[in-house]
Amino acid sequence: MNPLNVENIKYLNSPITVLKGIGPKKALLFNRLGIYTVLDLLYFLPRKYEDRRTIKKISQCSPGEVCCIKIVPTRQIIERRIKQKLSLFLLYGTDGEESITIKWFSAPFAKPKIKSRMEYIVFGKMIGTKTGKEFELRCIEPADDMKNTGAIIPLYPSTSGLTSKTIADAVETAYLSNPILLECIPKNIVDDFKLFEINSAIHTLHKPKDFISLETSRRRLAFEELFVLQLALFRLKNMRKVKFANVINTTDKIREFASFLPFELTDGQKNAINDISADLKSGKPMNRLIQGDVGCGKTAVASAVIYGVCKNGYQAVFMAPTEILAQQHYANLVKIFEGRLNIALLTSSVKNKAKIIDEIKNGDYDLVIGTHAVLEEKVEFNNLALSVTDEQHRFGVNQRAVLNSKGENVHVLVMSATPIPRTLSLILYGDVDVSVIKTKPFGRQKTDTFHINSKIRERAYGFLRKEIEKGRQCYVVCPLVEESENFDAASVNEIYEEITSKFLKGLKVSVVHGKMKPSEKDEIMAKFKNGETDVLVSTTVIEVGVDVSNATVMLIENAERFGLSQLHQLRGRVGRGSEKSYCILVSDCNNENSEKRMKIMTQIDDGFEISSKDLELRGSGEFFGTRQHGLPELKVANLFSDIDILKEAQKAATNAIETDPQLKEDKWVFIKSRIDTLFERLENDNIFN
Repeated sequence: MNPLNVENIKYLNSPITVLKGIGPKKALLFNRLGIYTVLDLLYFLPRKYEDRRTIKKISQCSPGEVCCIKIVPTRQIIERRIKQKLSLFLLYGTDGEESITIKWFSAPFAKPKIKSRMEYIVFGKMIGTKTGKEFELRCIEPADDMKNTGAIIPLYPSTSGLTSKTIADAVETAYLSNPILLECIPKNIVDDFKLFEINSAIHTLHKPKDFISLETSRRRLAFEELFVLQLALFRLKNMRKVKFANVINTTDKIREFASFLPFELTDGQKNAINDISADLKSGKPMNRLIQGDVGCGKTAVASAVIYGVCKNGYQAVFMAPTEILAQQHYANLVKIFEGRLNIALLTSSVKNKAKIIDEIKNGDYDLVIGTHAVLEEKVEFNNLALSVTDEQHRFGVNQRAVLNSKGENVHVLVMSATPIPRTLSLILYGDVDVSVIKTKPFGRQKTDTFHINSKIRERAYGFLRKEIEKGRQCYVVCPLVEESENFDAASVNEIYEEITSKFLKGLKVSVVHGKMKPSEKDEIMAKFKNGETDVLVSTTVIEVGVDVSNATVMLIENAERFGLSQLHQLRGRVGRGSEKSYCILVSDCNNENSEKRMKIMTQIDDGFEISSKDLELRGSGEFFGTRQHGLPELKVANLFSDIDILKEAQKAATNAIETDPQLKEDKWVFIKSRIDTLFERLENDNIFN
């Protein structure tokens, strides 16, 4: 069958309802997972695999081991109804040498039919009990008709009403028509980098025979993903090369700025300022990301650059995600600049707003600090040359685009407090320049971090009370706003009720969370900053927030519910003053991964090292998030473990662009449509728009 055969292409692009067993209702469930066509289904890859090839004797299985055993039932299944739609099932069996009790919870109607004297393969987890061994069932099937045991079994991401097995069955049905996928990577690149042919790779990923061929196939798909990404980034970079921007020499003015600072800039800050100064003199629009750990002094760098630009006769705008954060920046910069710059604060609640907007247009202000209010259509600048965005991931794509369009090829500077390992960020942000600040300003103390279990929570809250009696303030962070039947985790509402009636009775406690109106959140945060509240119970809305130098304790309930980088960001809310600060992680760790994260937090203080560990433990998809960082979702590649593949993909993309900048040769015909689609997403979603 020719891969270009019209019938083959038509089949691949057909809705999944062409497959037997998938009607309109079931198709809607597949649609939830982004599966609309047969091609979508074939590219919908398993999230992990279970090795069910080896069948063991009961005596060979250790407690905690996940394995297959062969048994003969010694009696019929016993059902114990737990509630209306849930039963506990018990099956007793023997492998001829030893007996075992197999148990599982399921809906009553899901009780399998078991025949006596017939052999069955049972897959699950062996557990040790006081009375002997038991087996937690995951799958059972006749030994003479194995479909889900005796092999490496793929497990697919699922959704309510659509199981992994149903998806696997659909994939098998799709392959009955022997579809041939189109090879989008040119043959010379496939050969040069020793890549699997696409059909073999996809088929192996759905039905692997061994883990060696499985990894080779995964490598092929990871390479393809990263190769397309690199080509799209190169396209963005080449487009930006043709633009021109104001040439601004800030060297002397920044030296002047440094001379009146009440503190010495760190080497990391100086290096970042030098990078930015070189960009401003280049005649091309600056497109720079400042990456730095919590408290590394990114704002001081931005202040130096703003001063240099404004003293050259241009305007700058500094946008913050919340009104209280904008007010904090305004107060700090007014103090730092000491009247050397005319500064306006523009927020939705500022007085004389219309007058300020007119004065901005007239050029009366050098610097405008604001929230989303600066994006309003009626806000016009006289000579805008620099746009600075703080905590950039808090803004939508369109909002950043509007801000940057308020001048002619504005120089763009954005700041991120989510550190990414330098080599990784330089490859990822192929079209963007990155400055990394690793050193912390002098005088910043390390925050001591402790992990405790819930049995000693009361003692921990006793410690909070002692700190408050010394005149300090504390944060308490919870994973949920309200109690949930689906999650066994603390909510701000229940923690507030508990601590105000028990642990911290008589103290001034307030609550803030994401479901509140922005004005309400700002008011509560302002009261905490002003010392009117002793304890702030919050969700992660305080992850990016105002500096409260008097806050010395951060207690995080159900800490296992947060990623490492998020825990580190939260910890950064304390330790901003001269007093010793503490972070207490409350978690009854229920798995190895949670225990690892708690240990890392208590032992490591460096954000870059923590982000590497986070990337390693969680994978790139969860770590980055597609919206926050302007990156497409990577379905196969892992940006921690696949660095070598990433470098190979970048090398291949570089060679391709050097030899055929517009990719006009016929061999690029299949990959160009994917590059175009991804390019559109990068242009619309990229944080540096």
